[in-house]
Amino acid sequence: MNLKKSILLIVIILVIDQLSKIYIKTNFVLGESVQVFSWFKILFIENEGAAWGTKLSDILPISESLGKLFLTIFRLFAIFGIGYWLFDIIKKKSPKVLILAVSLIFAGALGNIIDSVFYGLLFNDSNNQVAELFSNEPYGNIFYGKVVDMLYFPLIDTTWPEWVPRVGGKNFRFFEPIFNIADTAISTGVGILIFFNKRAFAKTES
Repeated sequence: MNLKKSILLIVIILVIDQLSKIYIKTNFVLGESVQVFSWFKILFIENEGAAWGTKLSDILPISESLGKLFLTIFRLFAIFGIGYWLFDIIKKKSPKVLILAVSLIFAGALGNIIDSVFYGLLFNDSNNQVAELFSNEPYGNIFYGKVVDMLYFPLIDTTWPEWVPRVGGKNFRFFEPIFNIADTAISTGVGILIFFNKRAFAKTES
């Protein structure tokens, strides 16, 4: 996989990711959902934290705004690191599966960074209203954007039997995370690295 193919893949993922987020942001009120199938819904939420909505302020004794700023800056450093890694493995003509995986991770990370860095400046609030792109009243500042998530797959939505200790009678839902196209690209790239580890990191002949 050469540099041109890698760039093409990254651009395609970024375009799909950003178009889907802009569509959701400008057509859905926060919390609004549409059921596509019984096991798949479009559900608009915004993530101010890291994976699974984790915030630095939940872990460290800092304010939410400072935690958000640190997280965005960390993501920026991470994307530069991933980008350098991608360029390096392409230059070294590493295995195609490794280049594919890192390209997916880079595209996904960049897609979510765009939200974190710019969406606070581009959109107004989505609470109880459909947001407007290039709003005169943006909901935040640069580095304080919220990541747009919308893909929800409640494959199993049932209730635990009463006889099950502790959880009997309580709701059980699988799969609960709500994510986006960028998250999918990252997860796919990481999955490739895990399941095709030997092929991805095979030593090339000098």
